[in-house]
Amino acid sequence: MPGIAIARRRLHQLIIVLYLCAMLGSAAMVAGPALNDLTISRDPGRGIATVTGVGFTHTTVEYQDEEGRFHSPQRGLLYPSGLGEGQQVWVTYAKSDPDIVKVEGRGWTLAVVPALSVGAVATLVAGAAWLAVNVLGAAHRTRGRKFTLRSRVSKN
Repeated sequence: MPGIAIARRRLHQLIIVLYLCAMLGSAAMVAGPALNDLTISRDPGRGIATVTGVGFTHTTVEYQDEEGRFHSPQRGLLYPSGLGEGQQVWVTYAKSDPDIVKVEGRGWTLAVVPALSVGAVATLVAGAAWLAVNVLGAAHRTRGRKFTLRSRVSKN
């Protein structure tokens, strides 16, 4: 049945596109922090920050730069794991863009494990979806047919 073959091919194409999107997202999870760290390393500043809020999506801080101005980056702090509200930490920031600030001593390599995890899960899900499409397509192809030993043996 040509309709089933076309649907199966389209589902495979959809799985490939979604898998590539997940892999692109996984790569961006490492590339983004690496670019932020590069920006900071080109023009670094150092200061002490007070953690003003810890949320699920980001941690907010307030810090004073080397010129005495206070900053509270809207996007929060990079690499904030393990911090609590009210805690003071040393931060490194980009003097050219004080909104890019990270906990001192932490870097983009912390993003590798989560990115690999996303890639692994995406691979498992895509593989399972691919197999499901194949199995369902095969089940649909053989529905209604009976294969017996007699039908396979040529009649003489």
